[in-house]
Parts: sequence; C-alpha cells; structure tokens
Amino acid sequence: MVSADTGTVTGHESSAEARVEDVAATAYEVPTDRPESDGTLEWDSTTMVVVEVAAGEQRGIGYTYGHRAIAEVVSATLAPLVSGMDALAPPRVWAEMQRQVRNFGRQGLCAMAISAVDIALWDLRAKLLGLSLADSLGRFHEAIPAYGSGGFTSYTNAELAEQLRDWVERGCRRVKIKVGREPGLDPGRLAAAREAIGAEVELMVDANGAFDRRAAARQAEAYGEFGVSYFEEPVSSDDLEGLRWLRDAVPAGMQIAAGEYAWDLSELEHLAGCVDVLQADVTRCAGITNVLRADGICRARNLPFSAHCAPQVSAHLCCALERAIHVEYFHDHERVESMLFAGALPLEDGALRPDPDRPGLGIELRREEAERFRVGG
Repeated sequence: MVSADTGTVTGHESSAEARVEDVAATAYEVPTDRPESDGTLEWDSTTMVVVEVAAGEQRGIGYTYGHRAIAEVVSATLAPLVSGMDALAPPRVWAEMQRQVRNFGRQGLCAMAISAVDIALWDLRAKLLGLSLADSLGRFHEAIPAYGSGGFTSYTNAELAEQLRDWVERGCRRVKIKVGREPGLDPGRLAAAREAIGAEVELMVDANGAFDRRAAARQAEAYGEFGVSYFEEPVSSDDLEGLRWLRDAVPAGMQIAAGEYAWDLSELEHLAGCVDVLQADVTRCAGITNVLRADGICRARNLPFSAHCAPQVSAHLCCALERAIHVEYFHDHERVESMLFAGALPLEDGALRPDPDRPGLGIELRREEAERFRVGG
C-alpha cells in the first residue's frame, strides 16, 4: 500500500527500496483439446511463457503466447537489466528494455518478451499499491464485454454450433469463427453458426489474412447474407492498401478489423487509417505500457479498440482504455489461463469484470498443475 502522508510504499523505508529483486521466465506447452486450424495455420498445442518479477514479499505475473525461446530472451537479456530497477516505474523499465534489444530486433520474440515482463511489472506495481490492475491504471469502464472466439475451420458444423451456443448461454452477445481455409465450405459453416446463435447475436469472422483483396470482397458479399458484421484480417495486415480498399468496398454495416500482429505504435498508427476497428495484442505489442498509448490513436481517429486474446490481462487493460469496446475471449487462451492460473476471471453475463478487492491481475500460478506442461530448461 502507499502511505497517503509520505507517498512511499508501506513496509519499505522509502520508495527507493521497491526494487525488482528477481526475474524468472518459464515456458509451458499445453495440448489443445482437439486439432485446430484457421484460414492459414494448423496447430495442436498452445505455448505460454510466464514471467514472474519479485519485490519484497510481492510477486508480479506476466505472460505471452509464443515460442519457448521467448523465455531465453527474458532470462539472458532482460532479467539482468530489470533486476534492481524501480518496481513502481514500469514505463521507465520498459524504455530501458527497448534500448537493450536494439541490436536483436525489437519485433517478434523480443517484443513478446518485453510484453511479458512489462505485464508482470504492472501487476507487481498494482500489488505493491494494494489495488487491482484495472484500478491502478485508472478505469473508464467497470467491466468490458467479451466475445466468444474460436469456431476453428477444423471443427465439424456440429462442434462449431455447440461451442457457439455455449458462449451465448454464458451471455456473449457476439461470437467469432474462423473462415478462409476452404472458402466453398464457409456458407455452410456460417449457416450452422447463425442457426446456433439466433438472429440477435452478432456474428463475426476472421480470415487470418487468407485472401487477396478481390477474393476478400467477394467473400464479404457472401458473408453478408448471414448477417456477418465484423470481418477481421480479410487480407494480410501488411497489405494496408488492401485493408483500406476493403473497408470502403464491403457491404454497409460490416466492419473491417486488424492489428493483432502489430508490434509497436507506429504499426498501429498506420493500420488506424485503414480499418473500422483497431486491434492490438498486449502480449505482442510490447505490453501494457505501449497499448495504453494506443488508446490515444483511437481517440484521435474516433476509432473503437478491441483487445486481441489474453483475456486475463486484456480485461484489466481495456477497463482503462476509453475507446475499448470488447475483449476477445479466445477458446485456447481462456482454457490455458483457467488451467494454469488460480483466480482467473469468469464470464459474468458476457463480460469480464476485474475485482477491485483482488490486487494486481488477481491471479496466481498453479505451480503443481503448471509443472506438468513445463518445457525447456
């Protein structure tokens, strides 16, 4: 807690003693509950890299989803730098981490490593202050709507319908499925999805960049027949011109969204001029410190913001973003986070509501359960 009289951390003689004492990173690989695929990729496991930072009796948790090599980037490159730095000043530490990886390449593994450490530092700071992470950041929202996300192209129509019905029964007013692997099958899958969710629930699709712009425009017309209102990554996010063209070409009422693969603010700024909804992934885009500033991009352009995946972190973050409209409640991440973390936020009438009485993210690593999935050193 912070003393109102001195502004220092209770239990420390001065704020200078709120120093990071230890940084640890561990990779865990959890098999999926069944084979999964989207428009451009197939997978059968999810790898999470968990970072823990300690100061005194408090321990902050951060994480990212990516290759186990991220743990080595944290341990070998970032941990020696972060140890001894001010646990109450994540932005200052973030800036030093950015400088440290200059010659290694700031994107990709380094960006995800910085993301995990940055999230852990913000969690630690909130715990030192005795506040939930959402409250320590300052809330615009008490809760944030979540949309059910999965609907993998590897699912049968029956499996697809079962998953979507479950989300609707849990209060989600929006659901999203994968499209684009076999475009000729998409109408049948969308028909099954619409029948499962009814007419009032918003139906969203994600092509993961499977199309070129003209094929995406044709697909958008077909998807519109099923009331699809949100088309994510119809083309690669690198195709800014294609995204901008599609934004103006798709049926009225259909939004174009992208941003999950952005590594920094400059990429988000470029994307913001090409989409209807700007996305970012806090576990990829250099963490909370960076994505907090993405809210300014959205505010300046009058764009809504949608958080990509990692619901336990994204829920707290989005409560602090004025332009946030929803969090992606992605099947794989929701499942892994519930397995590996005690205290994971549940869906409450289709929304995620950070508890103000639980400091930080409000989660703790289930160490015995997690050890079963540990990989690497």
